[in-house]
Amino acid sequence: MSHLTRRTFLHRTVHAAGGLAAAALTGASASARAAVKGKPNVLFIAVDDLRPELGCYGHPHVKSPNIDRLAASGTRFARTYCQQAICAPSRASLLTGLRPDSTRIYDLSHPVKDTLPDALTLPQHFKANGYTTVSLGKIYHHGDDDPKGWSERPRVGGSFYVDEATTSRQRRLRADARKKGLTGSRAYNYAAGPSTECADVPDGAYRDGALTDAALKALRAHKDQLFFLAVGYWKPHLPFCAPKRYWDLYDRAAIPLPNPKEPQGAPRLAFTNWGELRAYTDIPKQGDLDDAMTRQLIHGYWACVSFTDRQVGRLLDELDRLGLAEKTIVILWGDHGWKLGDYGDWCKHTNFEFDTHVPMLLRAPGAKAGQVCDALTEYVDIYPTLADLCGLPVPGHCEGVSMAPLLRDPDRPWKAAAFSQYPRGKVMGYSLRSGPWRYTEWRHRETGEAMERELYDHRAGPLAEKNLVADPQHADVVKKLEQLMKGGWQGAKPRG
Repeated sequence: MSHLTRRTFLHRTVHAAGGLAAAALTGASASARAAVKGKPNVLFIAVDDLRPELGCYGHPHVKSPNIDRLAASGTRFARTYCQQAICAPSRASLLTGLRPDSTRIYDLSHPVKDTLPDALTLPQHFKANGYTTVSLGKIYHHGDDDPKGWSERPRVGGSFYVDEATTSRQRRLRADARKKGLTGSRAYNYAAGPSTECADVPDGAYRDGALTDAALKALRAHKDQLFFLAVGYWKPHLPFCAPKRYWDLYDRAAIPLPNPKEPQGAPRLAFTNWGELRAYTDIPKQGDLDDAMTRQLIHGYWACVSFTDRQVGRLLDELDRLGLAEKTIVILWGDHGWKLGDYGDWCKHTNFEFDTHVPMLLRAPGAKAGQVCDALTEYVDIYPTLADLCGLPVPGHCEGVSMAPLLRDPDRPWKAAAFSQYPRGKVMGYSLRSGPWRYTEWRHRETGEAMERELYDHRAGPLAEKNLVADPQHADVVKKLEQLMKGGWQGAKPRG
């Protein structure tokens, strides 16, 4: 199918699905409510910038007992990948069931409601089928996205910073940014403060603690209804601000320094200048970080993970207290990975394993507890999976597949590859993970010509030492992965 034809097909498919959703939302609410008896609730937990460096993923130095508890009571997916390692495109892809080349959302400037106004989103689908859908915190990148999808969007209190000098400076700079006409990430960066904050305050002083308070209130309010409750935690996104007790879980002097060495032969297109981090006031505008700042940032990231972990524990505890645990699907996901000085790089925005490999935990009523699934899975699979597990039809536009069969048999044959991508101006980097290999092609977006290619062996872990694409000993591997790339996600789908 040509690219133009494919775009026309997708537009018609999404438009038709959106029309069906609108009809269901306006004219079939009574029948939808009548059909929901016995269906499970959904607790949908999003965590921003969470890499799979958690106790349950084999990293006991990170204190994540509550996320580990969720893994022990459900299925831990060991090899899940996001479709693009940046907030808005990743979340748009997950929540529409469409990959970035179908959403055409590759940056932070295109909300779903404007770019795909007719899309049948995940919350819209659940709302149309009788669920009360509640959005709290960061679910989409744009807070006002998908107004048709939510029954409720309660406001959340709390702050990102609590230091008065920092908050006063930010208020002044935000007002100045408005006068200058700055919006979005430009306004955010203009008013950025320090990269970390450690304050001896209760959890609720920071926004994620207040978010959990609001989520607990929503659970109590809707405990007797069928609900889809989406709770989106901001941490461990920058700035790394968390109450002091979470910083106290770690000894900064004992934090090992990351390996700053880039893979030999990796093209410059593969890297970034980590501009997201450089916007903060205590980070140099150019050059590397010294060891002290590196350890401070890693310390802050881990503290924020533990802070978020505690909030997840509060949600799980409330499900138990309300008697909802056996009636509720719980899924936890981080929108993409994050580099902590790995390859001398920070943040996300690349196709490397550190950026694209993500945590995903799923607990469903009746499914076996404590499972580990090594099958290749992707975030576009979440939409059809939740629909399937809740007995809802899987919309035809979804470009992922339901993972429900993996809950029954996590070792069954599955996808041949998982796909991610990242743009660099006129070039798009297409990347896949298959077996131990990560293969990437940087293609000119108009001609399709491959400008650069990468091949990494990840049998020893996420760190790669050398780009092997030109190594004659790996010619057969490259040829096989080229064919997988050409076949795309349709060719890599599980058989049977």
